[in-house]
Amino acid sequence: MSAIVHADGRKRCTWPGQDPLYLAYHDTEWGVPEWDDRALFEKLVLDGFQAGLSWITILRKRENFRAAFDGFDPEKIARYDAAKQAALMQDAGIVRNRAKIEGATLSARAYIEAMEKGPGFATLLWGFVDGAPIVNRFRTSAEVPAETPISRAMSKELSARGFKFCGPTIVYAFMQAVGMVNDHLVTCHRHAALAGGAPRSPKTKAVKTKAVKAAPAARTKI
Repeated sequence: MSAIVHADGRKRCTWPGQDPLYLAYHDTEWGVPEWDDRALFEKLVLDGFQAGLSWITILRKRENFRAAFDGFDPEKIARYDAAKQAALMQDAGIVRNRAKIEGATLSARAYIEAMEKGPGFATLLWGFVDGAPIVNRFRTSAEVPAETPISRAMSKELSARGFKFCGPTIVYAFMQAVGMVNDHLVTCHRHAALAGGAPRSPKTKAVKTKAVKAAPAARTKI
């Protein structure tokens, strides 16, 4: 299916449907290049919780997740013990899946390892796309892949480092969301807006991390 025209006259990708929350996410977040280590960690963990569910389910619970998981502070999550994990299993505001909760703790420990003894989380991830978004030119949703060789390579690396719930399909959804690939349909109004380059996320302008220092120009895939 190709992009659809909404009441405001703009064409958008098909997947948000008419849900106001989903449309806002599509228009302001999905596909915007993210360079902040912590923000990338949060999104990867949430994508892990999405496994077997729809993203709108997680999106509706995102603020609950942030409250339950200490603002996705890896240092705190890495110290979660059995009692804390059991408490999270009683929290109706999140997805109560023991394996995913335990996986978040293990992923937090892997994140800390990458930050302290590795290249930094953002640098590690963006290295798989040579530090710049891949701009695809899909015209229909049927053309958009579920995974790619790059997502498989990233998945393998993350798994080797101890991250959990990071299979190739989850990783590709993550790459789309954080702007490592621009998979807005070419007829969607957001495709052109994001295809000209890779601006640093506004919320990271004043934050110095081990992430990529400057966003290189995007690369277009014909």
